[in-house]
Amino acid sequence: QVQLVESGGGSVQAGGSLRLSCAAYGYSTLYYSMGWFRQGPGKEREGVVVIDRDGNTNYADSVKGRFTISMDNAKNTLYLQMNMLKPEDTAMYYCAADPGYYGNYEAVPGFRYWGQGTQVTISS
Repeated sequence: QVQLVESGGGSVQAGGSLRLSCAAYGYSTLYYSMGWFRQGPGKEREGVVVIDRDGNTNYADSVKGRFTISMDNAKNTLYLQMNMLKPEDTAMYYCAADPGYYGNYEAVPGFRYWGQGTQVTISS
């Protein structure tokens, strides 16, 4: 049974940093595409970043240069380092996984498995 558990959300001021974690259970992260998507208040879900099974990454333009995705396959854990945060980054952030092969961040909201989400709030 696949389970994803996020942690690391919180409230910070603009310009600050947060690191999100996503612990994966029930499968090996070596064989899944994984990523992050978010949903802000009154907004549609949007893909943020994807990492495919070969470790290639693809970022949304809105976060490129500020966010970094990484994977620790030994710990079966996905991370999202978020720097230079902006108020518009405020959203519920979800970790997602899919056994398919995906290289585009826009695919992440459609992934088969999601976590429960972790709230990120950025104040100006």
